Amino acid sequence: MGDLLAVPELALAPVHLSPAGAEVRWVATSELVDPTPYLEGGEVLLTTGLETAEWAEEWQEYVERLVGAGVAALGLGVGLTHERTPESLRQSCEDLGFNLFEVPRRTTFVAVSRTAASMIETARGNVARRALDAQRILTRAALEVADEATLVRRLASLVDGAATIVTRDGEPIDGPFGSRTDDLVLDDVRSAVERIQAQGLRAAASSSSVTGSTIIRPLGVRSRPEAWLAVFVPGLSSDADRLAIATAGSLLSLSLERRHERRATDRQLRSRAVELLLADDVRTARIVLEATALTGAGAKLPTEVRMIRARGTREQTEDALALLEDQHILATILDGELIAVLRARVDDIPHQLANVGLQVGVGRAMPLPQSSISYDTAGHALAATGRTAPVRTWDDLIDTGVIGLLGTEQAAAFANSYLAPLAADPILLETLATFLRHHGSRGDTATELGVHRNTVRNRITHIETLLTTSFEDPQSRVNAWVALQSRTPSK
Repeated sequence: MGDLLAVPELALAPVHLSPAGAEVRWVATSELVDPTPYLEGGEVLLTTGLETAEWAEEWQEYVERLVGAGVAALGLGVGLTHERTPESLRQSCEDLGFNLFEVPRRTTFVAVSRTAASMIETARGNVARRALDAQRILTRAALEVADEATLVRRLASLVDGAATIVTRDGEPIDGPFGSRTDDLVLDDVRSAVERIQAQGLRAAASSSSVTGSTIIRPLGVRSRPEAWLAVFVPGLSSDADRLAIATAGSLLSLSLERRHERRATDRQLRSRAVELLLADDVRTARIVLEATALTGAGAKLPTEVRMIRARGTREQTEDALALLEDQHILATILDGELIAVLRARVDDIPHQLANVGLQVGVGRAMPLPQSSISYDTAGHALAATGRTAPVRTWDDLIDTGVIGLLGTEQAAAFANSYLAPLAADPILLETLATFLRHHGSRGDTATELGVHRNTVRNRITHIETLLTTSFEDPQSRVNAWVALQSRTPSK
């Protein structure tokens, strides 16, 4: 808009300029009282006001219609119907923040249209060149470097603004980078991501302020975005800016997909390494870990370990696994259960997992070649968790109830005595073991056993009657679990 008014040959005189940088898409001429049905938005509307000679208050509604239609500016031809711009028209444009200028009698509307068309064509060519240059720069950055941060930096430079990649929680992963990082308000980005993330890869958000525009788009090629790209563009974002952001988004999504594939391979190797540790095969576990990016040499395994076992929803366990991977902790998901290999000193890791929503059992500290014992004791601790105690450790339980008997001959004697009422019915024993393994979920128990959940409910009620206990009590679940683990196999 400003460029058109600056052409000296046209002698256009600005009356009121608000969004002087408004994008002009075309020039239209109309003497209609309401030309908006014939407009698409972005036009400069030229008129001599033939039907407006007696207007006063009518200008307000006229301008409101043009603003509602997205018209970029009104050019009033003076010297015919109006010798100068009516004061009520000028005031209406000021009140509504609408561009208004005068076209002198000697300047034809055709000259204005021809000049604007030439400028639009030039601008489109410039946009195309800028977009092509941006694509080349961003693609080269994606090919030459392995990290996404360099590409985000290039994007921030191209739009002369700021850019960052954020997590599902709106926390920056890379960035913010660029000359306008203060204008990229992270609190607003977090709110936008929280609002749109449930919509998956099709969701995007944008907002505008007096300083510029913020654009947020999801990254990834699967159904669930892995991250979001947030970009601040000063002023009005151009087509070239939007094409650069789209190109960067596509390249970053492909980069994240490659990382996802590498991570999936590493996860398979780490899962196998954990299985080997549970079989106390440390040597083979080290060999497997040498091929992963997480641990590098298998020698990084601690000499003394505590195993963690945790349960929750699928999304919770996946989020928890990613959290542990970020801290370079060996972990995997087996049979829906998160298993982690920690040093003997576990710090606050269990409580981090509880904050994600998991119930967590921490096993006994054992030498690495005896990881299976730590794993078993972590299972006992997990069985003792509940809503009020989402984290339990073997050390918490060692002096209470039947746990104190483990490791002695009395453990087997207790187990056989405790389970005697069920000894003659292997179906009840299997149901109890499955029920405890699924942390009291009747639905999951029914699915594994291939029976109706009402059947499971009836069996558990019968078991509770035979054992004179209630599995609503965490200690009762611990006693039953330990008894099942410690009983002497039938001959």
